[in-house]
Amino acid sequence: MTDTNPYHVRLAGEIARQIDQLAGHLVQAPPREAAQIIATVLDPDGGVLGRITTLLATASHYAKDRTENRVFPPEVWLALGRAANELHDVGLDLDAYADTFRQLARRTAADGTAPPPKPADGSAPGRGR
Repeated sequence: MTDTNPYHVRLAGEIARQIDQLAGHLVQAPPREAAQIIATVLDPDGGVLGRITTLLATASHYAKDRTENRVFPPEVWLALGRAANELHDVGLDLDAYADTFRQLARRTAADGTAPPPKPADGSAPGRGR
């Protein structure tokens, strides 16, 4: 049976399936490879998180235009904008740890593990500021 969905709809489905595959690989990966996966996902310039945030922001702008033409209800535009903003904030919070994952991904140890990284704020683990 032929898929009658337009290419871009099939593309979105394929990307979703690949993200599921990536999650499966992540849970089975050794620590160094897991750190590489996470570093790539969190990469602020080309990572998955930033690109999904951009996709949601684009969807919000699209919905805004359609709201002004009364095609979409305003709640759709607002919900997409809020989701894009919140995901952007999460990305900013995680940016502090992107270097940590890149460092872990570069480390090579004989047993495949690395010592715990230093916190991004420079404080000692388990100690208050």
